[in-house]
Amino acid sequence: MAHNGDFELPITELENRIEQLRKFASERHMDLSVEIENLEHKLSKLKKEIYSNLSPWQKVQIARHPQRPYTLDYVQLAMEDFIPIHGDRCFGDDPAIIAGLAKISGIKIAVLGHQKGRDVKENILRNFGCAHPEGYRKAKRLMYLAQRFGLPLVCLIDTPGAYPGIGAEERGQALAIAENIRDMFALKIPIIVVIIGEGGSGGALGIGVGNRVLIMEYAYYSVISPEGCASILWRDAAKAPLAAEALKLTAPDLLKMKIVDDIIPEPEGGAHKDHSLAAQNFQKAVLKHLKQLLEIPASELVSQRYQKFRSIGSFSE
Repeated sequence: MAHNGDFELPITELENRIEQLRKFASERHMDLSVEIENLEHKLSKLKKEIYSNLSPWQKVQIARHPQRPYTLDYVQLAMEDFIPIHGDRCFGDDPAIIAGLAKISGIKIAVLGHQKGRDVKENILRNFGCAHPEGYRKAKRLMYLAQRFGLPLVCLIDTPGAYPGIGAEERGQALAIAENIRDMFALKIPIIVVIIGEGGSGGALGIGVGNRVLIMEYAYYSVISPEGCASILWRDAAKAPLAAEALKLTAPDLLKMKIVDDIIPEPEGGAHKDHSLAAQNFQKAVLKHLKQLLEIPASELVSQRYQKFRSIGSFSE
C-alpha cells in the first residue's frame, strides 16, 4: 500500500519535471520561464482536480501520510510554554501519549494527544501512536489536573487504535479507556477534541469526549480501520477501499452526521505539504471554539457534552 497513494504519482512526476527544467535552465543559462510557467499552471490544475475528487480511501492514505504533522508539531507550532507531564504513577510512562500544560495564544490550557514516530526507531518507541493503559491513565491524571486548576482541555487524536497486545490487556486496557470516557463526561471544564490524523476506535475515544469535536480536512474518524473492517466483513483486507466507502469516515460525512462540529481546512494536498499553515488553521479553529466555551458555566458544559453524545446515532422508526 503506497502511503502517498498512487493517486499522487502524476503530481510528483510533474513536480519532478519542473524541477529538472529549472536545473537545466540554470545550468545552460537558458530562458525556459514560459515552459516552466505552463507546467506550473498544469500542475496547479492537476492538483485541484485530484484533491477535489478524493475517494474516502485516498483520504485515509493522506491521514496516514508519514510526513503529516503530529501532536508535538502542533504543540510546537500552535502553542507556547509547553510543560510535559510523564507517567501514570502506577506502572510507567507511555510515549504514545503526550500530556502537559501549555498556552494557546496566551490562554492557559491542558493538552493531550497521541504521538506517532517519524522513523522506525521513533515509531517503536511511540508504538506507532497506539497507547497502552498507562497512556490513558496518564491522560486521566492530566484531566484531573486541568479540572483542579480550571484549565480548558485540548485533545489531539491521531491513532490507528489502542494497543491490542497481551501486556496492555493484562494491565487493564479496556478499563483504562472506559474510565476515561466516563470521567470526561463529568469534567467541569471546556473540552475541545481535534482529530488531526487517524481517529481509530476506542483508542481515539479514550481521550475523545469533548464539548466540541473538530476534524482536520483529510483526517478520518471510525469505529474500526478500513482494513480491519474489510477483514471482518469480506475476510479480505484488500477490500479496504470498499470498507472506507461504507464506513462514512471522512470529515464531510462526519459533519453531516453531527459526529464532528467543524472541519479545519488543510493546505492544498494535505497538512504534510505545509506544517505551519496547517498549525495556523488548527490554532484559529481551536481559539474560535475555546472562546465560545469559556463563556459557558461549568454545569452547562457538562450537560451540553452529555447531550451532544446522547444525540449521536438517534433515529426514529
